[in-house]
Amino acid sequence: MNEGDKNTFGSPLAKYKLVFLGDQSTGKTSIINRFIYDTFDGKDHPTVGVDFISKTLNFENRTIRLQLWDTAGQERFRSLIPSYIRDSSVAVVVFDVSSKSSFSNLTKWVNDVRGERGSEVLLVIVGNKIDIEEREVTKAEGEQLAKEHDAIYYEVSAKLGTNINNLFMSIASTLPGAEISQMVSPNQNPLNDNNNAGNKGGVVLNTADANKEKPAKSGCC
Repeated sequence: MNEGDKNTFGSPLAKYKLVFLGDQSTGKTSIINRFIYDTFDGKDHPTVGVDFISKTLNFENRTIRLQLWDTAGQERFRSLIPSYIRDSSVAVVVFDVSSKSSFSNLTKWVNDVRGERGSEVLLVIVGNKIDIEEREVTKAEGEQLAKEHDAIYYEVSAKLGTNINNLFMSIASTLPGAEISQMVSPNQNPLNDNNNAGNKGGVVLNTADANKEKPAKSGCC
C-alpha cells in the first residue's frame, strides 16, 4: 500500500466506487467535471467506454476517497455496464429534466443496478439541467420514481453548479462510517465555506488527486 492510500492518521484510506449511469447527453460527465474541477464547457463529448477519476474528501475525523466511474450512455456500450456496477458502493442514475425519454429510460438503468447489486448499493436518481425552463419532467415525478425504487432523489444543474456539492456531500454522508449524522438537504450547502471544516458536517475537498489523476479512457475495455 502506498502513502496515497493512507489518511492523515496512517490508517488505510476508505475507498468507495460511484458509478454514473443514464442515457447519452444527460450530463453525467458534466456533473463529475463540475464537482472535480468546478468547470462546465457546454460541449457534447460523448463518453467512449468508461472514464475514471477519484477525489478525496477530508471530514472532521475521517478521510475517504470517492472513485467516480463515468459510463457511456450509448446503446452500443450497454454490455459493458454490468461489470462496472457489480462492485460499486453507489449507483448514480442521471436523467435530463428537459427530456421525457431520458426519464422514461430510468427504469431500465435502475433494473440493471438492482439486478447486479440488489439492495447492497446506494441508489441515487439525479435530475440534471434544472437551469432549462422548458421542463418535460416535474420534480414531483422524479421524487415519486425515486420513492418507488427506494432511491435518494436530487435535482441539479451542472451548468450553473446548483446542488452539485450538496449531491456529493449527501452521498458521502450515507457511506459506512460517515461522521456526518444526517443527510444534507438540497437547500443546504456545507461546502460554501471550507473554513467551517472543523465544525460538525464541515468538509475540505482535496483536489490533489484530481490534479494528478486525469480521467483515463478505457475505450472498449
